[in-house]
Amino acid sequence: MTTRYRVEYALKTHRRDQLIEWVKGLLAVPFVLLSQPTALFGQDGIHGTDEMARNAHERYAQIMSDVEGLINDHISRQKEGTHTHSKLKLLVPTVGVFFTPLLLRNAFEWQDQRRYISSRRFVAPSFNDIRLILNTAQVMSLVKHSRLDLVTFDGDVTLYDDGQSLTDDNPAIPRILELMRSGTRIGIVTAAGYTEASKYYGRLHGLLDAIATSDLHDDVKKNLIILGGEASYLFQFTGESPDRLLPIPRKEWSLEEMQSWTQDDVTELLDIAEKALRSCVDSMRLKADILRKERAVGIIPVAGFKLSREQLEETVLVCQKTLEMTPVGKRLPFCAFNGGSDVFIDIGDKSWGVLSCQRYFGGIAGNRSLHVGDQFLSIGANDFKARLACTTAWIASPTETVALLDEISQLSKAHSPLGTEANLKS
Repeated sequence: MTTRYRVEYALKTHRRDQLIEWVKGLLAVPFVLLSQPTALFGQDGIHGTDEMARNAHERYAQIMSDVEGLINDHISRQKEGTHTHSKLKLLVPTVGVFFTPLLLRNAFEWQDQRRYISSRRFVAPSFNDIRLILNTAQVMSLVKHSRLDLVTFDGDVTLYDDGQSLTDDNPAIPRILELMRSGTRIGIVTAAGYTEASKYYGRLHGLLDAIATSDLHDDVKKNLIILGGEASYLFQFTGESPDRLLPIPRKEWSLEEMQSWTQDDVTELLDIAEKALRSCVDSMRLKADILRKERAVGIIPVAGFKLSREQLEETVLVCQKTLEMTPVGKRLPFCAFNGGSDVFIDIGDKSWGVLSCQRYFGGIAGNRSLHVGDQFLSIGANDFKARLACTTAWIASPTETVALLDEISQLSKAHSPLGTEANLKS
């Protein structure tokens, strides 16, 4: 008999974002009704196409306004504690909490001028279109209704390509320095669980060296921290070490709840996770080695071999479900994730990592923080839990991270005393 869990896996619900899919479905209706590809070959030519684009733009924008209203209603109910019964929650059961309103109509108009979504006759508004609109809406809301006190970044695929390092020619570096000049703190919250500063320097040397040689004040330079192993090791920039990093004792930054995580529980959880990993390696005949660290355990492919996406996902799901059914898995937060070429189970997750960064910088609120990452699927993606701690932006490559940082800069200037709010749509 096929279990419900296996059916859900077959439908790949763990690889979808229901809010994005729902908005995508709403936009598909006007696309179908207004799209007339044959008009491209009719007598009206380009004029008919322009008219369709204007009509589509108006309909899409209205839908985004309606969704924006539903989110505002959900937020108002959050304050009352009744958001579990909001209309949005009924329509999208997996929707969580929102830290800020989302300026979806303005964001759609911004992205439409760059991606020409309304002008497309054969390709409907896509998952990626909506993902980027949501990112822009989040940035617009932060610069208009709040301020950006903290930006945290994932490492691989967010700041640099998978398995690579942040070299001195990375285009994100000058943009991060610009954020620091404006008073924004920077945190890099990575799954890489190193206990030595030198290894983090090896991965991030381009940024660390750029900060060291910049004209930033020494106090501002200290506004960069690295939180490794999801929520296990914190390092702060220092100009007094060759590695540019100073390890910070856990008691100075960890949350009160984290201080109750005992070493016995850590060891027990990692032992169970290692056993689950070994069973996957044996049952699927994986060409992989098991790597045990102080606060993590995982599998990495043997040199010359590559694990398939299906093998990685199966391993994540086996470990996730195995640990969830154990008493220690209920006591101790953990994260089982697909790193693209490996699988790791870490103690804690990125919600704890981001919350720890907020605490270390004096208690920054979630509506003044932004986490940028590439893994926001519900299972096997370690940025997903960051949504519990702050606003987020879902990117798909380091190039998109650079584009997002440019948006932050441009939109911040538009809302500065020298800018005008009308610049938002230009």
